[in-house]
Amino acid sequence: MAGAQRVHLEPAFLLHQRDWRDSSRIVEFLTRDHGRVALFAKGVRRARSPLGAVLQPFAPLLVSWAGPGDGGTLTGAELAGVPRAVAGPCLMSGFYLNELVLKLLARVDPHPDVYEAYALALGALAQAAAEERALRLFEKRLLEALGLGLDYAHLVADGTRVAPERYYDVEPSRGVLGAVAAGAAEACLGADLLALAAEELASPGSLATARRLLRAALEHALDGREIESRRVARAVRRARAGTEEQGR
Repeated sequence: MAGAQRVHLEPAFLLHQRDWRDSSRIVEFLTRDHGRVALFAKGVRRARSPLGAVLQPFAPLLVSWAGPGDGGTLTGAELAGVPRAVAGPCLMSGFYLNELVLKLLARVDPHPDVYEAYALALGALAQAAAEERALRLFEKRLLEALGLGLDYAHLVADGTRVAPERYYDVEPSRGVLGAVAAGAAEACLGADLLALAAEELASPGSLATARRLLRAALEHALDGREIESRRVARAVRRARAGTEEQGR
């Protein structure tokens, strides 16, 4: 894939872009068949460029390029359908998905499963009520695609299936270690672990457990690198809280 000289109409989503020289940009895409690619979009910042309006986040695209997937030249881009209408309150979550892909997926490493998971997550973010479940499912599927997924339905030691009514000690980098007392620190209810394993995150408890375990697993995978979109989201929440307090 890395040596491909010309790629035509590859399904893709724009992850990030930054200015390059006077009128161009470096653009990064998540593509279906080539993974994450970084390309030079020459002249895209000129007023007459047809690509400026097309290269928008969360829009399904068909992109073409010449040269390798890491440093090639973007030769065309068009909409592949109606852009995902990410709900206003979910915009930061959309950028969070982009940042996870940028930080954890190597360039020119095909992951069609990640592409599909990303597309599904964007579709779910059209409704704010589905936001948290969409994020947790994408995190889980991304970790699995990277070989970092865990079996939350069975004990690490002997493969015994988790019992829904019992509580368990879970090591985010290893899996379910064993049963513990209900009041133990960080204990996870078996029913919530089974819900995460089956991707049936319907209850507040299962969502809270998934959030805690997946966040810890992601922090391990990120190896100390901070997720900037999380920091921005926290700052926005603090600002909103302050505004509401002043209005009382």
